[in-house]
Amino acid sequence: WALSACSDFLEKEYDMSMAEEQVFSNEENTRGFLANIYTNLPDGFNGYTNPQFLGASRETMTDNALSFWNVHYYHGVLTDSYSATNHPLLGFWGANTSGIRKANQFMKNARMEVIGNVERAGDDNRLYERNMAEARLLRAIFHFELVRWFGDAPIIGDDENGVPIVFDLSNAGAMNMERTKAADALKWIADECDAVKNVLPFRYQNETSNWGRVNGASALALKSRALLYRASKLNNPDNIAAYWSDAAQAAKEFFQANNASSNPYGLFDTGNPDNDYYECFVTTPTLNNEFILCRSTWTTLDILIHLAPSGFSGSINSAGRTNPTQNLVDSYETINGLPIDKDPSYDPADPYSNRDPRLEQTILYHGAMWGDIENEENRPVDVLYGDGKDYQALHGGTLTGYYTKKFLHNVSFKNPSSPTQAWPIFRYGEILLNAAEAINEAEGPSAAYPYINELRGRVGMPAYSGMSKDELRERIRNERRIELCFEDHRFFDERRWMLFEGQTVSSEKSLPLYQQVYNIYGVRVTNEASPVFEIVPAELHPTRSFSSPKNYRFPLPDEEVKRAPNLKQNPGWELSSSEEE
Repeated sequence: WALSACSDFLEKEYDMSMAEEQVFSNEENTRGFLANIYTNLPDGFNGYTNPQFLGASRETMTDNALSFWNVHYYHGVLTDSYSATNHPLLGFWGANTSGIRKANQFMKNARMEVIGNVERAGDDNRLYERNMAEARLLRAIFHFELVRWFGDAPIIGDDENGVPIVFDLSNAGAMNMERTKAADALKWIADECDAVKNVLPFRYQNETSNWGRVNGASALALKSRALLYRASKLNNPDNIAAYWSDAAQAAKEFFQANNASSNPYGLFDTGNPDNDYYECFVTTPTLNNEFILCRSTWTTLDILIHLAPSGFSGSINSAGRTNPTQNLVDSYETINGLPIDKDPSYDPADPYSNRDPRLEQTILYHGAMWGDIENEENRPVDVLYGDGKDYQALHGGTLTGYYTKKFLHNVSFKNPSSPTQAWPIFRYGEILLNAAEAINEAEGPSAAYPYINELRGRVGMPAYSGMSKDELRERIRNERRIELCFEDHRFFDERRWMLFEGQTVSSEKSLPLYQQVYNIYGVRVTNEASPVFEIVPAELHPTRSFSSPKNYRFPLPDEEVKRAPNLKQNPGWELSSSEEE
């Protein structure tokens, strides 16, 4: 059941060993080289190709979830047990510097006379210019990924003559350059987006053949995200107001362009608040109007196997290794639009009733219905402590009393068929949240309400109103947590908001669970006849280790710093003299 990726323009195998002349003198080879750059795009599903060490959501490095499988690499991030020499999750450095190199190779060597650049109707108008803009935007995305994982980043753009920089790999010190401060690198990324946003079509007319390509909407989405990160506390410790204004304007620019489009993006909304959010992530990705950019498509059973509750079996068996925390569950408001600790109607003895509909559409809890109806596999999830049929098994189970429903197709385990899935790199819902956060900071709540309330409206949650800037900030952060959970945002949001400052494992225990980041909780369900729900520390890693400033960034791979010492190691990750030896 290995993952297999496909997309019309990514289908063909490409031989990267061909000489440059052989590649760029041939139209088909040039197209193949460009398509190959897309394989470096971020993909949160890629870990499922390595179930032994990475087969769970990367959210298991946050307060949103834990991985049941104790050899998964994510645990070492929670316990801060890696060094720059043995950290197994530093592939983001190589993947993105490799992507930058390929993009620069393309821009340096692609030939107008080979690709063609004629005026024509449709997507292929001035194709050479469009392809060059694609490569340039991909290069900007890879730079953004470097910044969000590693902080300050080398800008590997164009030289003083405007020629894309391609380092000579035979020269070990070629990349021995100083890194650009994260805030400045994020501004550079936003400027790159400006350079291509009008060269690329906002959206392709023929998305059947061009689905998965970057477009003008992708450029505006990246600009919005990059400037939001730049304005955030981690990269803007002095809270420079202009940074927030820039981020607010970038988000507005996306919506202005989208509203002017003949085929605008929008929320996946059929008018069913009790199912539309779930359906957004399991509907055929190429037919989903909310996805702005995805990393190709997967046809696979592996995501199903490693998300579905332990205890569902047939010709395939579930493992259920991504276990949402009680911290995340408690962050879902009541149906009245209030935090659970602020609503007298919330009943801890019946904790999942009358809650934000996204709770039921994202998380499988005790008693939730799951399983294929046609093959008579539909039944309540049973995580009764100790002997529930879905609690724990040899290869899977739950450490928290919960499983993940988001991205989980309801496929038969007796007669399985592989569903098609795609990882959303940018989606419309995120841009609404980017806008709400930035506009609240720059202009205040009244201007921010429409964006967050559009998102809440899809699931029938009450609109926000009458709040101070500080109050709305907290609700926007909470909304972002639940709307974007399991999409690789929480790891970075926790850090850019610097949620770890001013609290410790002991001091935060007086806070509601949804505000705790060091202590991780689950639920223990007992008494089969009349279930009792007891909030308990999670069975594995009930506390997280976080060292400031060290754990705000990943370390650069030690061998890279040795090869190019001007890059310098991130604070806190420097090797001791004994480690050097």
